[in-house]
Amino acid sequence: MIRFALMSLLWLTVNVYAAESTVDIDTAAKLYQAAAMREQVRASLGAMPQHIRQLFAADSSAKLSETQLAAISAAAVRGFRIDVFEAPALQAFADHLDAATVAKSQTFLSSELGKRVVTADVALATLGEANIDKVMNGELTAPSTPKRDALFDKLERATHSTESTVQIFLNMGQAVAVGTAIGSGMDPTSVQERARKSGEASRAGLEENMRLPMRRFMAYGYRDLSDADLRHVLTFVQSTPGKHYVAAYNEAMGAGFDAMGRRTGEQLGESLRELALAEMAPPPQTMPPAGIVAPPPVLPH
Repeated sequence: MIRFALMSLLWLTVNVYAAESTVDIDTAAKLYQAAAMREQVRASLGAMPQHIRQLFAADSSAKLSETQLAAISAAAVRGFRIDVFEAPALQAFADHLDAATVAKSQTFLSSELGKRVVTADVALATLGEANIDKVMNGELTAPSTPKRDALFDKLERATHSTESTVQIFLNMGQAVAVGTAIGSGMDPTSVQERARKSGEASRAGLEENMRLPMRRFMAYGYRDLSDADLRHVLTFVQSTPGKHYVAAYNEAMGAGFDAMGRRTGEQLGESLRELALAEMAPPPQTMPPAGIVAPPPVLPH
């Protein structure tokens, strides 16, 4: 459930549990609102253009000009927008929900504990990059006990936070890589396949290195919840409706961030083509930087 602020640092569907039937968009939207998903996602978007620019700027093989780097930032601004995210996210959410899941999830989210969980999620999403980095690296922590650590271990695994974050990051990287290839006059099919293979090769390492930071992140965000509260949250997410909710939630996030990645890639391709035409030269053969195609693992300090 906690993961959106991480997208501002690493950018972010897990193959678990399929809901028996779909619900309409309006019903999904009510659950989306109850979980404050818009507020959490919106908080992660502002830093994305700078991060993507830095990935391209750090790629010494690309040798992009300041004008090209500015175009990359502008493309990311146009791509990473809440209105680009919401339509596909809501559709995926609806497609993976069923009536029983909606009813049980609404009951949980509208409870006193559920509201506190949502408040904690929003607070953590808006924590700011510097503090998020400190939390993930263990520099900013909350008091804990072995029993409490064990609860967060179970919560992190039950919500598939690490797997879904890595999957979203890899999928978005492929989308941006393909857009870059198109704008550079390269074969997008080969670039997509290379990105896919690189992503699969790096997946296990990313998940291994992200799991501890994700638990730290969750522990800090839920620091005001008691052990009893955490057990109640765990009971919900481990129930059949809770598993369906987690799966639908992750599918929605994957679809929304994929859409933003594709939009950014499309915008980037257009920008590179326009610059090439203005300079009366073929688009630069710019390979997507390794940080997009195969992101480096995040190592806890």
